[in-house]
Amino acid sequence: MPEAVATGTLMMNARGMMAFDSSASISDDALMILFANGDGQAAATLAYRHTPRVLALAMRLLRDRAEAEDVAQEALMRLWKQAPNWRQGEAKVSTWLYRVVHNLCIDRLRRRPVDDLENLPEPQDESPSVEGVMIASDRAAALHTALEQLPERQQKALQLRHLQEMSNPEVAEVMETSVEAVESLLSRGRRALKSLLLEKKNELGLD
Repeated sequence: MPEAVATGTLMMNARGMMAFDSSASISDDALMILFANGDGQAAATLAYRHTPRVLALAMRLLRDRAEAEDVAQEALMRLWKQAPNWRQGEAKVSTWLYRVVHNLCIDRLRRRPVDDLENLPEPQDESPSVEGVMIASDRAAALHTALEQLPERQQKALQLRHLQEMSNPEVAEVMETSVEAVESLLSRGRRALKSLLLEKKNELGLD
């Protein structure tokens, strides 16, 4: 049941997934307990709630749709296995999932050949405006390149805080560090990122 739920959720369109959020008023903790007691609908609701952002995080890190879907499914499978031992209040389901996805992605990236890391495909942009696509693509590429030049922990803090829109405490939990350390990483990362992007200011048409 869990594997079918995880796989099916990744493939369903928005209309098909609407039914899975019929228990929107039930907390994630309560859904984990329900699933541990055999409620498959609880797993479907959790998958519906968290798959989009989990998949987005994996895509940001891996830039490969197939790999990102594999990671998202693996993270959900690990969540299902955790259900019988889940302790309410100790961690948010979303934060737990982000930490698992982050670790799974880092493992995959470390196993990639150097050439593969240097030639990753850019995400496709289906915008009809060619000029707009080119400008956005150049700026996105510059941002990605600049991010990759940062130390790993600064890069990760910025991605979680600004791309995944997590709070500082949530980032701290995912990175297994203190909020103060996250604030320091963000501050140093932003300064370094600004400096790197300023070097490309004229080229990217930034005023």
